[in-house]
Amino acid sequence: MDRNFSNIEDIIADERFQAWYFRNDGKNRNDWESWMAGNPQQAALVAEAKEYLDQLVIAEQSLPEAQLVQAEQRLMAGLAAMETPVISTQPVTGTVRKMKRWIGVAAAVVVLAVAGLLYLYNTAQDMVQTSFGELKEQQLPDGSKVTLNANSTITYSKGWDKGTEREVWLKGEAYFHVSKTPAKSKFVVHTDRFDVVVTGTQFNVVNRSDKTNIMLTEGSVTLITPDGKTHKMVPGDFVEVNNRELQKKTGREENVLAWKDKKLIFENTPLHSALEKIEEHYGIRITIGNANIGNKPISAILPNDNLDVLLQALEATNEFHVIRKDGEIIITE
Repeated sequence: MDRNFSNIEDIIADERFQAWYFRNDGKNRNDWESWMAGNPQQAALVAEAKEYLDQLVIAEQSLPEAQLVQAEQRLMAGLAAMETPVISTQPVTGTVRKMKRWIGVAAAVVVLAVAGLLYLYNTAQDMVQTSFGELKEQQLPDGSKVTLNANSTITYSKGWDKGTEREVWLKGEAYFHVSKTPAKSKFVVHTDRFDVVVTGTQFNVVNRSDKTNIMLTEGSVTLITPDGKTHKMVPGDFVEVNNRELQKKTGREENVLAWKDKKLIFENTPLHSALEKIEEHYGIRITIGNANIGNKPISAILPNDNLDVLLQALEATNEFHVIRKDGEIIITE
């Protein structure tokens, strides 16, 4: 390569340097490294130029090459109009030459800014949440579908590039119907106590402060705990994590997934456990008036789209009395 730079402005203004810095493809990298090895003084200037641009980078992760090329092409097309020769009888002064150099510097800075905006767009987070008593369906960028239970939240990146992991963070409860992709990219659901790794399947996940569990209804998934332990699941498995230990639980699929149909199904469930589920769904507090009935098992199918109707059904089905007074809900015999 035939180069002779006087300062870092010349280097940053050089299109070949910009191509090397922004795209870092193999040929450019080898050319520059070979040239710098034989030109130590110039190599020092190049190092300064790189350090200058590094300080302007707003994201450390590199963008896909195609996006960087597209950003650079749009910028250079706009700058071409600015550099259209203008006939002048005035001699070219040092100030003019310096301005031309800094046009290149400005170009480099703007390319970085465009690249940064593209990065921020692709990593920006979408958040979907439900309030107490609300269910919601959401389609993800890859076509996968999520049904959110009440008082739940999912977050995920706005842009999912082909071949990269599809990641979702869950707080609350959700049912996932994951679409398979041609690249068979992994789909990962992050919870507080484990990650769920799949390619295409259907499953229900609960991630609340006091519990984290998963029921697999179709396909297969792998659970990964924070300490690196893995557990493969098959359809019908119901697993809960307590104190970082994976435990297989018993649970009928229709009971676990009843919330999707706006129902609650209890089968020999202790009353206190049933009431906890109602509390977390509606964001309320229910007091058990008689301590001796807290562990009484109940079996019932209750409508779950209206709290008043639900409490009436609970009262009629299980011979409890529901007292509502001054905003309090009390269950007695």
